[in-house]
Amino acid sequence: MTDCNAGPDTVGPGKQVTLHFAIKLEDGAVVDSTFDRDPATFVVGDGSLLPGFEQSLFGMTGGQKDSFVIKPEQGFGQPNPNNVQELPRDQFAADMELVEGLLVSFADAQRAERPGVVTAFDEAVVTVDFNHPLAGRDVIFDVEVIGVEDASGE
Repeated sequence: MTDCNAGPDTVGPGKQVTLHFAIKLEDGAVVDSTFDRDPATFVVGDGSLLPGFEQSLFGMTGGQKDSFVIKPEQGFGQPNPNNVQELPRDQFAADMELVEGLLVSFADAQRAERPGVVTAFDEAVVTVDFNHPLAGRDVIFDVEVIGVEDASGE
């Protein structure tokens, strides 16, 4: 039976966590990693990590290492066909060289940057997939917790 009252140096709500992480695909390709640079620091629940990644850390303490498989539902979600848009070619600069796989960025209604990947195009229409590139994929989350403290700094 696990202790519901996390210790002072245990990852859980209200904690600031410093860690190294790597996000990898099932074939071992590294998507992102801090192991070759400064560690990341975040407060549990601040939105820095997706909830599925965060929850996999609960109960870990400083010095612990582990590896988790994060399913799409806890990670980057399933692809949504509504996130694939057909846009008029004239919304793109006339001199823009379009190729499949090209990352393009648009401002959404809230003026936030919204990246998408060109999946098809012709003279009239450009098809852009705004799903996260890792949507629908299991990812491997390697983590080394360096330190855990109260988020208030006390």
